[in-house]
Amino acid sequence: MCTMKRTIRILPSRVTVEGIDRAPHRAFLRALGVTDADLGKPFVGVVSTDGRVTPCNALLGALAREACEGVRESGGVPFDFASISVADSMSMNHAGMRFSLVSRELIADGVEAVTLGHAYDALVAVAGCDKTLPGLMMAMVRINRPSVFLYGGAALPGTWRGREVTVLDTYEAVGGVYAGTVKPEELAELERACLPTLGSCPGQFTANTMAMVAETLGLALPGSATLPAVDPGRAAMARDCGRVAMDILRNGAPLPRELVTRKSLENACAAVAATGGSTNAGLHIPAIAHEAGIRFDLDDFSRIARRTPLIADMKPGGRFLAKHLHEAGGVYTVLKELLRRGGLHGDCLTLSGSTLERALASHPGPDGEVVRREPLLPTGGVVVLKGNLAPDGALVKVAGLKKREFAGPARVFDSEERCADAVRRRTYRAGEVLVIRYEGPKGGPGMREMLGVTALLVGQGMGEDVALVTDGRFSGATRGLMIGYVSPEAALGGPLALVRNGDRIRIDAMRGRITLEIPAGELARRRRAWRAPRRPELSGALEKYAALVGSAFRGAVTHRGGGRRRR
Repeated sequence: MCTMKRTIRILPSRVTVEGIDRAPHRAFLRALGVTDADLGKPFVGVVSTDGRVTPCNALLGALAREACEGVRESGGVPFDFASISVADSMSMNHAGMRFSLVSRELIADGVEAVTLGHAYDALVAVAGCDKTLPGLMMAMVRINRPSVFLYGGAALPGTWRGREVTVLDTYEAVGGVYAGTVKPEELAELERACLPTLGSCPGQFTANTMAMVAETLGLALPGSATLPAVDPGRAAMARDCGRVAMDILRNGAPLPRELVTRKSLENACAAVAATGGSTNAGLHIPAIAHEAGIRFDLDDFSRIARRTPLIADMKPGGRFLAKHLHEAGGVYTVLKELLRRGGLHGDCLTLSGSTLERALASHPGPDGEVVRREPLLPTGGVVVLKGNLAPDGALVKVAGLKKREFAGPARVFDSEERCADAVRRRTYRAGEVLVIRYEGPKGGPGMREMLGVTALLVGQGMGEDVALVTDGRFSGATRGLMIGYVSPEAALGGPLALVRNGDRIRIDAMRGRITLEIPAGELARRRRAWRAPRRPELSGALEKYAALVGSAFRGAVTHRGGGRRRR
């Protein structure tokens, strides 16, 4: 039960049901089965990204229905509705990936429109796929009404030839087939074995990373990030979410913007760094902060990552999956060890209204295998690089990397497709730095994720024998010496646009540096001569996105920010 008390006197939903001129509204509600008694109760929106378009989302409708039951049991009236989902799984390796990051904004905008348009008093948000998690959290913070977030959970791993496998093994085996080290029949076996249940990808990839962020920020119930999708306990957890939303509504606190503070955002960055989480968190955490009116960018992420040790041995850089972390105590086990080390703000609030320090007091500490007391690395598993090639920063995941320094000649590609074709045909060489540009938020547009290319490189055994540098994104499943999110992006005339074949690029992940080794005068001369390439004409969602989107440095957001306004 929330210990904070601030009773909400007038429910927003009353504007839709009270008064003579609301008779038509009441008629519409009665057609939905709303009774006279229900008309006097709080209205709670229950949004999910349910759909049979991906395994990540296929269970969410059932969870949303359970959350509705929790709302009813606690005296509210639930109204469930669906949001879109563009799954990276199905949009990977083709032009459809341009809509993946765009969908994050569409989700946040759509939930805002429905919740405020229908004047709901509170919100339960259920997500399962990579961009659906930050999209719904952004909406919760933007709307700032009593809200609870629920993750749909990760799939269980498959078993192939006596070992646990995930879909990442299949991605990388494709590269092995091109390299001749994996037989086509082995790939066929893998694709049938790697994903035996519904749920999100089971490593510390983007979905699980952002679920951890939700729990760390206090927007989600403890234990919700790592409980497997097919665990029977998820139904009860969903029902609890409905009850908690009603508790918060009655008490008036804590609201999302009381949970999402500078301190809690720093805690979220620490959780990502400590687990070697997805580099996409470097986009999504600033975007969530933006909705609260908090200026938070890659420099903030970098500052926290540098001081945070890598203490969880999670895939893709390590050995364990979400289900193993759950068995070891879940997100709170990681947070407890960070708190013990002085790397966490314990005075941040949780959904219950108590402090994080109090919530962690009785929780078990590290198991010594999945979560370590002796760090795997003294600094976090995700590193921000800066230099004349990325003045605003770039991101690389160092968890599991053997080589953290690299220098070599550039081989430049002006699109993902051109690079992917060269990798498939193996027309690149060990020691090169592959550059993929004009794939940033505005230049893509949409900042495509490039697991297809990176997994091919790893599958060909070249994951650390070449480096890849791009203003596009990477999957949370990406491993190897892959540097992405380069800012400013090439389409805006960033230094990446000025690189030529053969230019030497030096990467030092230990010191956080990325350098184009040409004289400053030559770089300036190229900048004066640069002209933006002609791109295909856009329309619809991509046209609007390209016109509005900002730099990856601050989360690739599309509006001015939330401020501290109340609605």
